[in-house]
Amino acid sequence: MSEQKETFNPEFNPLGAEGSIDTNAMPWIPIKDVSGLYVKPIRVSPESGMFSIIFKLDEGCSFPSSIYLGGMDLLVLSGQLNYVQEDKESVLAPGTWGFISANSKVNSITATEEAEVLANFYSAVAFLKEDGSLKSILTGTDVMNLAKDKNISLVPNSSTECWERGPQTYDGPGEPLAIASSNAATLVDSDVGSVLSSEISHPHFVDTREVPWFTMPTMPDVGLKLLRVSEETGFVSMIVRHNGVALPHTHIGASDFLVLSGALGVRAGPPEGYGPGMWFYEPAGARHEETQRVTDEDLIYTANIYGPLVFDSGPGTPVEAVVSWIDYKTMAEEGGIKLVPNSNSNDKTLLAWAPLTAK
Repeated sequence: MSEQKETFNPEFNPLGAEGSIDTNAMPWIPIKDVSGLYVKPIRVSPESGMFSIIFKLDEGCSFPSSIYLGGMDLLVLSGQLNYVQEDKESVLAPGTWGFISANSKVNSITATEEAEVLANFYSAVAFLKEDGSLKSILTGTDVMNLAKDKNISLVPNSSTECWERGPQTYDGPGEPLAIASSNAATLVDSDVGSVLSSEISHPHFVDTREVPWFTMPTMPDVGLKLLRVSEETGFVSMIVRHNGVALPHTHIGASDFLVLSGALGVRAGPPEGYGPGMWFYEPAGARHEETQRVTDEDLIYTANIYGPLVFDSGPGTPVEAVVSWIDYKTMAEEGGIKLVPNSNSNDKTLLAWAPLTAK
């Protein structure tokens, strides 16, 4: 064995924003056969079938009754949604986060006022007719085709794709998100203002303003609202308040996040940083030397973390800490945080199994 000191990180110099997309510069694209439903396509994985979108529902329109062939997580960004199942009703106001597990049959979700929702679909979703038979299936391929028709470059899926990525090809008019012109920190932090209140009767949703911030002693300027931790996949979902400087780290698994408030500064980015509506995907192996806010406003963003983070002191230095789902689960337990369940086979309010049949 070589006597050379073992190191973890090679010397390399990523720009820091290769896996990003400004959703405010994108159009709303209508979904065929679903009245009043529009999407902004963000990322599609040809390997797993997972896709990320922001969808909009016109007032009075509904996301159809569906069977989710993979899991799905969502965050209501604006407007208000109404959801009824098994004689229970939930009012999903801005700041409501939820997770729907695979093979769940879910009744329609109706916009009582125009609503915008961030959503990650872990596989396809089957839209149902009123009689419960199959109407259509929305897949990652469909989302890729929507983007292709509008000449939109989706976010890359790997580090190699990031390095090879060219400029955004869409040059048409953008339709900014509602959070681009408001203080979206109110979605998740009751201390900075108020928005419509959620009334949640189903355990698969949570009002993020009611989830306490968890602060680690080693990073006092960074607060976490832990929402879901999967022991099966290692996936973790949270809201992050990032007012300090994150220590140098590498993403062993990928992650994605949407800036809600403040401005995020990254290597080689604009001096003003990236503000609300900027969506980032950090592919497996992504490296960050320094991530921080660039204004005095709270930097708050959503975060899905799909694998461990490895911390060190800089390129070429030994590993100092590895943070995985185990650590986040421990944080939730220490903070008395009730996490959204990953699945519950006894829950008849959501997990109503049904075969897909076409009539």
